[in-house]
Amino acid sequence: MPDVRITYIGGPTALIEIGPWRILTDPTFDPPGKRYFFGWGTASKKLQGPAIPFAELGTIDAALISHDHHGDNLDPTGRELLPQMGQLITTVPGAKRLGGGAIGLAPWGTTTLEAPGRPSIEITATPCRHGPHGSKPIVGDVVGFALKWEGQEHGVFWITGDSVLYAGLREVPQRLDVGTVLVHLGGVTFPWLSGPLRYTMNAEEAVELCGLLDPQTILPIHFEGWKHFRQGRGPAERVLNGSPLAPRVRWMTPGAPTELAV
Repeated sequence: MPDVRITYIGGPTALIEIGPWRILTDPTFDPPGKRYFFGWGTASKKLQGPAIPFAELGTIDAALISHDHHGDNLDPTGRELLPQMGQLITTVPGAKRLGGGAIGLAPWGTTTLEAPGRPSIEITATPCRHGPHGSKPIVGDVVGFALKWEGQEHGVFWITGDSVLYAGLREVPQRLDVGTVLVHLGGVTFPWLSGPLRYTMNAEEAVELCGLLDPQTILPIHFEGWKHFRQGRGPAERVLNGSPLAPRVRWMTPGAPTELAV
């Protein structure tokens, strides 16, 4: 079984090292202070920069981009750096926009990372709905990613992507045995546009989802660093710590590697 560790860089961005493979999620490397426009009157300001500059990360073999059209998941600096990130894997429309050999996956589509002398990693796109029912024409396509390789002892490594809890997300535990979940939180709302309707999970939904998954390890990310997050670490931690899943939750320190048993 390959050694696995993850380094949280900030927002949705993390470096996942699986043996010799080095995989980056949702590259965001802008400094703080910039304002981002997401369409239909929605916007946000970046409050924190990356814990590690891209230049200090070393070689990147692949980037998993849950969606390319929101600046808090692929910002201008991240976009400029994509040619240095090896194989790009994203949504089908996103691959067309990014070009350059990017692989586009629809939900439950798969591709495989392969290289001589390295373990193969099967990557499966999983469903997301980045907002309330009927919001897809506004928010566009989004996917999560499930990573599977030989020797996993506790199930696949799953990155939820930006999503609320809905039927498509509940399908994941029915189809996959998940051992580690990198769960996007934040409880995003835009009150001036859609009132209390949310565009990402909050901790309460994460508890419900993880109760269905029964994972060994829960790693919260994408709950800080931008103004549009409504539920930061403090409130989310209280919810998760008060649930039966508390012993499985690991809050990562930005910039510090976290060793995983997978």
